[in-house]
Amino acid sequence: MNAKSRWLRRFRRAGPAQLDTGRGDLVVVASSFDDAEACSAVLGRAENWTADQPAVLRHHLRVPAEQRNAVQIIAEREGYETLSQADAEMLILQRVRVIDAMHCAQDHARMVALAHRHDGVALGWDALQPPGEKK
Repeated sequence: MNAKSRWLRRFRRAGPAQLDTGRGDLVVVASSFDDAEACSAVLGRAENWTADQPAVLRHHLRVPAEQRNAVQIIAEREGYETLSQADAEMLILQRVRVIDAMHCAQDHARMVALAHRHDGVALGWDALQPPGEKK
């Protein structure tokens, strides 16, 4: 393995810094519960969002209780974890990533399709980051 290959492997593995989803100081920096609104518009007006920092991207789904486990299994394969909810049909899936309009839109479209295939609906999404990290 040459030096360039080693450097590329190390770079790919590094990725963005992780963010603890359980942090108590996370605040919603962007959200949309309107399918007609583009992610680029939402992120464009987000005043406290820091584009180059990781965020907890959450998707809010409503799926029948009997479909919940199937949705969770598929989402876990894509790196999502379930945020527990008291409502048996409400499901919040979350993962940490540096978001931009394109990836946010792709993730949202994926969640819309996943919910639809399991007789549910994607209600919307939000992104959380710690306050005061805007550069």
